[in-house]
Amino acid sequence: MKFNYQARTKTGEAQSGVLDASSREAALDLLQRYQLFVTALEEAEAKPFYTKKIKLFGRVSAKELVAFSRQLSLMFKAKIPLTQSLKTLAEQAKNQEFKEKILMISDEIEGGAPFSQALSRFPKLFSPFFINMVKSGEASGTLSGSLDFLADHLEREYHLFSKLKGALVYPALILIVSLGVLLMMMFFVIPNLARVLTETGQALPLPTRIVIGLSDFLRQRGWILLILIAIASFFASRYFGTAAGRKLRDKITLRIPLIKTFLKMILVSRFAENLSTLIAGGLPITQSLEITADVVGNSVY
Repeated sequence: MKFNYQARTKTGEAQSGVLDASSREAALDLLQRYQLFVTALEEAEAKPFYTKKIKLFGRVSAKELVAFSRQLSLMFKAKIPLTQSLKTLAEQAKNQEFKEKILMISDEIEGGAPFSQALSRFPKLFSPFFINMVKSGEASGTLSGSLDFLADHLEREYHLFSKLKGALVYPALILIVSLGVLLMMMFFVIPNLARVLTETGQALPLPTRIVIGLSDFLRQRGWILLILIAIASFFASRYFGTAAGRKLRDKITLRIPLIKTFLKMILVSRFAENLSTLIAGGLPITQSLEITADVVGNSVY
């Protein structure tokens, strides 16, 4: 739920904004923890869908997050105040959604919230790994070092996945072209071939009749197949969004012959990279393992 709030800081400065919370009480508690004196708090009215902005490119990319972490680390080393650094990065951000979130983080810090707590408001943008590294740096007084670790780690992970995507482009292209050729044969080549074979009057072998029957079904009732695929995809996406569904999906993925070895190597590499970074950042090994389990990307592992 979203809530519009108006409040004042300890110095009397007025603040207002929009807050995400599970209930009105939770929103009020969160604002009080930021040491704000709330003067007005009401649930934001849901706007009709036709008045909402369509965000086609609103998602923050991994490259933008890497650049944000690196620049913030450099500014912190230069002894620039954190809020000033965040406002500068917000001005430089080309992604409007990212810009708004950086400014909201800056506002919360000015309101008295720790940096890690401000980041935790955006769990889809900042992973538990990112937030806990910042929290560790705050607790130990080595935030500059933690930001350095984060920037290096995110950069390595970004380059790893860039290479992975590059390696998968060719197989994906081959698969798409093969599927296109198969559909062209089913819709154009097989029907013409079927007419020629039928005119001969000879009995056709079973495999040939199956291929011709499949071609006829796709041309005449292909829409039924499309509807079934759409329904199955909808229910599959809902199921795979649950904990049991994610576990089943991850188990199946790890058994696919062509990619299982490669995928296991990536998961082990990510596990080792995350764990070593967290331990080097000063976190206890048990907490580091818990955080790594959340960000490794596979529920089986």
